[in-house]
Amino acid sequence: MPDLIRPEGPEADDIRLSRRGLATAGLGGLLFAGYAPAALAAQASPVSTPADGLEIANVSYPAPDGFDLPAYVARPAGDGPFPVVVVVSEIFGVHEYIRDVCRRLAREGYAAIAPAFFVRVADPAGAEMARVQQIVAAAGYEQVMGDVAATLDWASQQLWANADKVGITGWCWGGKVVWQAAARFAAIDAGVAWYGRLAPPANATPEQTAAGAPWPVDVADDLKAPVLGLYGEADRGIPLDTVESMRSALQRAGQTESRIDVYPAAPHGFHADYRDSYRPADAADGWAKLLALFEARLK
Repeated sequence: MPDLIRPEGPEADDIRLSRRGLATAGLGGLLFAGYAPAALAAQASPVSTPADGLEIANVSYPAPDGFDLPAYVARPAGDGPFPVVVVVSEIFGVHEYIRDVCRRLAREGYAAIAPAFFVRVADPAGAEMARVQQIVAAAGYEQVMGDVAATLDWASQQLWANADKVGITGWCWGGKVVWQAAARFAAIDAGVAWYGRLAPPANATPEQTAAGAPWPVDVADDLKAPVLGLYGEADRGIPLDTVESMRSALQRAGQTESRIDVYPAAPHGFHADYRDSYRPADAADGWAKLLALFEARLK
């Protein structure tokens, strides 16, 4: 989805650290741990989930275009089968924050799979913001949906995976993918979209609107599973009027099991524990809601 009208949602000052700043911020340990330096906060103290008792793997499988798609997998030890959750990254790709989310889900009994949607071009995790935008722009809708399809197909071939119980969750760019995938794939049983764009902004050009299609507001009729949207009231990249437009679209479509919850005063990226935007209470509440939905639909 080349949806790069401020692709992640926030204003420029929401992501403050430059590479020069990182060099003087005492963050070497975190950088070596694999966090995206373009967004890592000076005082970051990210959640760190241990891998003991889990099976961790870096795998790859063929996408429809023939690309060998890499993915990070975390699942409970043992035979399973475990319900599957596809984890869709923000624009920084499968960096340590996304890998840690996979481990958190694995500790809850899920087989979490995070495909690397962007690496056909490059890994965005270590890139400057302008380059990140170029990398993300290359990941079009059909490519991304093909990668999701390949992930579902690969999971269905794993003895430890219960491919009859599949969830999807994603952040920012990945939040928009959640809505799109839930409209496209009948195999998905539930989705949780964290602050993904819902509609083109009012000042979008026709080219930008077309580039971001299909927008979640346009596919509400097609949702094949309930989606929980988790959004921030103070998100400067996702205006509340677009949230209301999506709520109206869901109501018109009779999608009574899908809803959007808005956290008062929460900025974009309130779940991202490696960034200044992190709001621990809102992140924890959203995570509890995610677990409740997946418990009800996948277990």
